[in-house]
Amino acid sequence: MRRLALIAFCGVYGLALSGCAAALNAVTPSGDYRLVSNLAYAPGDRRVLDLYLPKTMTAKTPVVVFIHGGSWDSGSKDIYPFVGQSLASAGIITAIPNYRLYPEVRFPGFVKDGAKAFSVVERLARDGREGIPAGRHPLFLMGHSAGAEIAGLLATDKRYLAAAGSSIAHLSGFIGLSGPYDFLPLTDERYKRIFPEATRQASQPVNFVDGDEPPALLITGADDTTVDPKNTRALAGRLKAAGVPVKETIYPGIGHIGTITSFSTVLPLGNRKIREEVIGFVRDRSR
Repeated sequence: MRRLALIAFCGVYGLALSGCAAALNAVTPSGDYRLVSNLAYAPGDRRVLDLYLPKTMTAKTPVVVFIHGGSWDSGSKDIYPFVGQSLASAGIITAIPNYRLYPEVRFPGFVKDGAKAFSVVERLARDGREGIPAGRHPLFLMGHSAGAEIAGLLATDKRYLAAAGSSIAHLSGFIGLSGPYDFLPLTDERYKRIFPEATRQASQPVNFVDGDEPPALLITGADDTTVDPKNTRALAGRLKAAGVPVKETIYPGIGHIGTITSFSTVLPLGNRKIREEVIGFVRDRSR
């Protein structure tokens, strides 16, 4: 009965991701990974990350840095243990960072934080720290919603990773879930404050595609009323035109939250094929 109640709660009230995630996390197993929590990647309370380490790892185990959503002014890594478990249980080292939010920062502050977090995780994996075997680990960026915009910029605008001591060339792939990649003009006053007018064009991942991007997997739901699926189509089109390998999947009957709740391993939420597709992409690009 509890399982059915949770399915109903997350299905009917799925727009409240934090509440749904709390229910998911309460029933998500924790025995198939080791958690290293609140590692600082830069000064400040928000600039910390969690590592989800699989039971078995090698020097070539893939690493995914997952950047959470929340409209750039909310959200937390603490909502997403179910994502860390989901990927770690499939043998993928997973890092989930927090980053500074509006009004503490405006664009591009949170993108710079994402770049710094990625660079620190890359060094941890390369040098063999925090329990990760030292080696040449395939590295992936993944994000949902606002987090997909941040990850998308890191994978297209080479300046961010370069400034953080890394490089787009170090990426084995980019995975975007329900991402806003081409969302101008802005009409909401809140977003106008988060993205000052002088920087708005620089906030659009579609504006930086030039062919040096990593292979991409772009997933969205056909029923997404929060971020129009045309964003996914637009970025996929730019990447294809530039000769970048990209797979675009639009899932019927899935809304904005469904692309991320699909990662639950304990409840049949969203579409299980989304998790399978992401894991398959990571494994294929890690060979």
